[in-house]
Amino acid sequence: MPGPYPLKTLAVTIDASGISGPTYEDILASLETSYRQIYGSDVNLAADTQDGQWLAIQAQAMYDTNQALVAGYLAYSPATAQGVGLSSVVKINGIQRLPTSRSTVELRLIGVTGTLITDGIVQDVMGMAWHLPAQVVIPVSGEITVTGIAELSGAVHAAPNTVTNIVTATPGWQTVTNPYAAFPGLPIETDATLRKRQTFSTSLPAITPRESIAAAVANVPNVGRTFVHDNDTHYYDSELVPPHTIAVIVEGGDSMEIAQAIAIKKNTGCGTYGDVEVIVFDSHGVPNTINFFYLREIPIFVKITIQPLVGYIGTTGQLLMDTVVATINQYGIGEDVYAARLAAPAALAGDEAMYLSGMTQPQLDLLNRTYIVREILIGTAAPPATSNDIAIAFNAAAIATRATIELALTQ
Repeated sequence: MPGPYPLKTLAVTIDASGISGPTYEDILASLETSYRQIYGSDVNLAADTQDGQWLAIQAQAMYDTNQALVAGYLAYSPATAQGVGLSSVVKINGIQRLPTSRSTVELRLIGVTGTLITDGIVQDVMGMAWHLPAQVVIPVSGEITVTGIAELSGAVHAAPNTVTNIVTATPGWQTVTNPYAAFPGLPIETDATLRKRQTFSTSLPAITPRESIAAAVANVPNVGRTFVHDNDTHYYDSELVPPHTIAVIVEGGDSMEIAQAIAIKKNTGCGTYGDVEVIVFDSHGVPNTINFFYLREIPIFVKITIQPLVGYIGTTGQLLMDTVVATINQYGIGEDVYAARLAAPAALAGDEAMYLSGMTQPQLDLLNRTYIVREILIGTAAPPATSNDIAIAFNAAAIATRATIELALTQ
């Protein structure tokens, strides 16, 4: 306890460093000191006495009030606001918390040039319906890529080449397929994700077009991670991106809305590169072809061998695997996977372990002492068999699930 008691104030204080208030212990000690100054130093204020309990009740009430004031103060900043407070404050940037979204899938339609598809619906092999945009016209090339939206909300999955059944038959529309897996729908946006998107939103009027494009795309509904790869040289770069061209990588979202966001923010004469091609029209009706990449997810398989020590229990191993999964899923677009960097989360060190467990780092360190990590193997297929690094392409990101993590015990 800092003392001296009684404290000058039991309320919160606001200064150049922010807002702060005394702890419950300091408030109680201050009240006890003031009480003894009034009634004598020999008064018994033990926790099991009536006077001691009454002071404890008052101290708790003061502490709770202070915490409410601190929360109210912090709610004025997107960096510290939480829950409803954060949802309210980000409105100053013209954004709002995203509700539960539906899964999206990239659909390749083939048919006769000029065929008009109105309110098209397709199905996957599991019978799940996916809705096309309200109107789709087959171009001269005979094929077009559009975004299908799942009929149901939530994480609806569809493996590549499984959305192949045309429900609303239209003369001239021949086939449909999904070259890539669907992007699962997201739950209601978390505070951490909303804070990150709010940071992006402040870049909409950014000095550099690259930041503006990233911000515009990030604010498209159902879009997750984004990255803008810019090749401003006169040559093809190491990723084979053409000169004076940008490659935008996007996780989820409607292809037309993404293309429109890119078209509005990119410089005149700047090319776009990607395997998704969308034609958008400017305010004068002039067509503009926009290309971008949907994010490709690379599954990462990990085998962690540990030696249990005294005190090891099964739930510790479960937390270890969850921490490794969370760590890999936090990697950015194009970020390589290093087996050596998984040693820390395997040892329950870092923010992911504290967030998942609700424990402090010293508490997690005690759990770590109940086992020893002997080996970590990684790979892009099961079983993982190497400790070498895994290179991730610039338009991809690593992903892991409980199913891709194996925990082995050794003596």
